[in-house]
Amino acid sequence: MKKYIIMTLVSTMFVSCLDTVILPDHLTVDEDFWKSKDDVSSMVNAAYSQFASADVITSMIIWGDFRSGELVQSPQTLSLGNNTTSLALQEISSVSMQTTNMYATWATFYSVINRCIIVLEKAEAVQNEDPNYTKGDYNADRSQMLALRSLCYFYLVRAFRDVPYIDKAYLNSSQETKLAQSSPEYVLGRCIADLEEAKKAPLSSRSYRVSEWRRVGWMTEDAINSLLADIYLWRGSVKHDAADYQRCADLCADVIASKKLQHVLRRGESSATEYWLSPANRFYAELFVDCNAEESIFEIQTGKTGSNTAVKNYYYAYNGNASSKGWLMAASYFGNQSTDVNTIGTNVYAQKDMRYYTSTFLPSSGGSEPSYDIRKFVSANGVTSESKQQRKVTDPTSCKNFIIYRLPDVMLMRAEALVQLSSATGDIQHEQAFNLVREVHGRALLNPASDSIKWATFKTYDKTKMENLVLGERHRELCFEGKRWFDLLRFAYRHMDGVDYNHTFGELMGTNASYTGVPIYKDMLELMTRGRGSDAIGIQGKMQGETFLYMPIPQRDIELCPLLKQNPAYKNSTGYSKTY
Repeated sequence: MKKYIIMTLVSTMFVSCLDTVILPDHLTVDEDFWKSKDDVSSMVNAAYSQFASADVITSMIIWGDFRSGELVQSPQTLSLGNNTTSLALQEISSVSMQTTNMYATWATFYSVINRCIIVLEKAEAVQNEDPNYTKGDYNADRSQMLALRSLCYFYLVRAFRDVPYIDKAYLNSSQETKLAQSSPEYVLGRCIADLEEAKKAPLSSRSYRVSEWRRVGWMTEDAINSLLADIYLWRGSVKHDAADYQRCADLCADVIASKKLQHVLRRGESSATEYWLSPANRFYAELFVDCNAEESIFEIQTGKTGSNTAVKNYYYAYNGNASSKGWLMAASYFGNQSTDVNTIGTNVYAQKDMRYYTSTFLPSSGGSEPSYDIRKFVSANGVTSESKQQRKVTDPTSCKNFIIYRLPDVMLMRAEALVQLSSATGDIQHEQAFNLVREVHGRALLNPASDSIKWATFKTYDKTKMENLVLGERHRELCFEGKRWFDLLRFAYRHMDGVDYNHTFGELMGTNASYTGVPIYKDMLELMTRGRGSDAIGIQGKMQGETFLYMPIPQRDIELCPLLKQNPAYKNSTGYSKTY
């Protein structure tokens, strides 16, 4: 017991240049650990548990949605004065972030990464200790940890761009932690290699019943392929690389085919259906109330304990009191509906689109309340008709799982890649992309037979219009799921020339203290600021170049680790740029 107490105290005293105590629990480094299959399982579960933490989900919400402008700070929390969280959100929304901003942290993600690496380093030897821990067990655990680690790095690259790449476990406080950043090209390349390795012995989604949570709670083959497709789509957008787009499209097709094989026919369904999506009158309840829906691929398992405090704080009530609002709410343009099919790519929702009623709590007709509070992930009441759910729930019983990948996401990733592979208006890739959008859009309509999105109309769309069509459909389908900012970045990168992903900002900056990188695509800035009202022009003016697309490196880490270099877009709280 004395030994355990000492080891625990040493861990809590450890100061890492990764801005976190990334050391594992003291038992994982004890000589009596790593002796049985149960020991390995407990550490695998610990990695997933850390990934399900409130800090991770909060980062996904802020990095993925709040930065995009689809979420804005609620008036109630704006009035809190010098509240730390409120000020940090205001810094982000005004593009005036300090390097000490509370959301500019990679701590929890590196904690997950370290836990994954520990399993990768320690688990294989357990086969010699416990005959019940078979080669198959080890391969399945290894596949999951390679995939989960890659997912964490993918989030870090998209949020910070230049991050340290760690592939050795940190087990004690005496280890060297002076790490330099790697280029995003290097980190993504390592992720792709790890995921290809993970695919050699993955957990199969088809080995679980549709109702089994492990089918979507673990990194299965479908989840690995979805992540790989996402990385290829991102890298293809940055590098304008047709080979990456093709790889993305192929991987998405594999996932779609796998989901079709898993489907259990319901009463009245035909086996000829290509895409198994929940119908309009059930999809909200199945996806966001019951959780682990058939169309889901990978989601963070918080619903079993009801402990998704990130969703509760940011989408429901910031202080846990039903009388308050969450920190964030939907931008006012979510109250718009379009009757013109030709503007569906730029307007938020078409009439009779169930997502219009299920994503937010719309203000009552003629009411004075200007807010559009978040309904997705929060309300336990499904909407089965166009009658609006005007009032917020009083008990957030559905603050459950946070979805990372689901089938419509993959379908629209494939559509996005196919648009970029198309060579002419109306060609086969153009039509295939349109069909995928129509399937996702049609599922959300109260009367799919009345869908006015027809190929005859859209086959004349050029590549730019089709790109906007896909981007708009992703916005409608995946709002508040941590996707929008990254969608906008891909959109921007495809129209930005001269981006160098093989070098860090520090390397590209050299001695140029005013370096800001390649100019940002103007259309992306307009979409990002469409909910900012009169502040839009000022915000766009601040976004001078690529460096402003990423979060600042945590200031505490810059001070502790001399090899880390700050993103040149930011200055620390003392007013000088720390880039050396």
